[in-house]
Amino acid sequence: MAPLPPEPVPDLALAADDPAAFWRAIDEIVNNSRLVIDRPAGSHHPKYRHVTYPLDYGYLADTASMDGGGIDVWRGRSGSTEPVAIACTVDLLKKDSEIKILLGCTPQEVETVLRFHNSSKYMKAIVVTRP
Repeated sequence: MAPLPPEPVPDLALAADDPAAFWRAIDEIVNNSRLVIDRPAGSHHPKYRHVTYPLDYGYLADTASMDGGGIDVWRGRSGSTEPVAIACTVDLLKKDSEIKILLGCTPQEVETVLRFHNSSKYMKAIVVTRP
């Protein structure tokens, strides 16, 4: 017997037709997760010491991402935790892709995150901003 398809989730089932539903889902994850900043602005990547984080970088505790850790986040200097964009990244060294949620970032900080992720030939990113 073939498995039944998953039941649609009310309010989120039409995310393709309603981009606001996507952002409500992001809001729900952010609002129900603990933000951990493990790489403050100015700190260096633990493996690639020449890489300096221009903004606070961390993850949402008790969430899951492709790399086995929590969902990655960038936090702007305002300290706000309102999701303003996501960065979709492809890492050719790890052979994975992820999203990173941008919290409280100004348009200039969103551009900084985009430049950060596109500064290496091994990682590329696009940004989707919240309408």
